[in-house]
Amino acid sequence: MTHVVTGRCVDCRYTDCCAVCPVDCFYEIENPAMLVIDPDTCIDCEACVPACPINAIYPEEELPEPYAEWTEKNKELFEGGEVITEQKDPLDGALDLETIQQKETDNGWSVDEPSAA
Repeated sequence: MTHVVTGRCVDCRYTDCCAVCPVDCFYEIENPAMLVIDPDTCIDCEACVPACPINAIYPEEELPEPYAEWTEKNKELFEGGEVITEQKDPLDGALDLETIQQKETDNGWSVDEPSAA
C-alpha cells in the first residue's frame, strides 16, 4: 500500500508533510497546484499524515470514497512534478481544515479523517 494526497491539497499546497518524509516521495505540481506522492518511493511510515494541517493525506486503504480517484491521480501526476523536501509557505488563499470539512459537507460527502491524523 501507499499513502495518497487527496483533493484537499488542491490550491492549498501545505508542505509540512514533505519536511518530515524520510524518503523524499513528495512532488510539487502546478496543475492542479498541490503536492502528490510517488507511490513507488513511499514507505508507508505515516510521518506525513499528522504533519498535514488539513488532513489531506490518507493511507490508501483508508481513502474516503469521494477521494478514491486520487490514488491514480498521484501515480499519474508525480512524474510531471519536482521533488520537494523542504517546507515553504502554503499558497495564497489556502483553506483551513474546518473550511474544507464544511465544503465536503456542503457537497453531501461523509469524509472520515485519517486515523493517524
